[in-house]
Amino acid sequence: MIEVLANDRLGKKIKVKCLPEDSVGDLKKLIALQTGTSYEKIVLKKGYQVYKDHITLDDYEIHNGFNFELYYN
Repeated sequence: MIEVLANDRLGKKIKVKCLPEDSVGDLKKLIALQTGTSYEKIVLKKGYQVYKDHITLDDYEIHNGFNFELYYN
């Protein structure tokens, strides 16, 4: 299990525990459960890189304590 953080820069920081084998889409669904928004509207970024839903966290080399920037589409 790894724990990642998502910060929407509006004062909301979300901690999510997931597996490295989970896809980014699965992570968005876990974040949507905690925020109460639809997972289709969530966009995860880090700098200028937008993370695609079908790629696993392990393929992106996302590790324990990784910080995402959370945007709403």
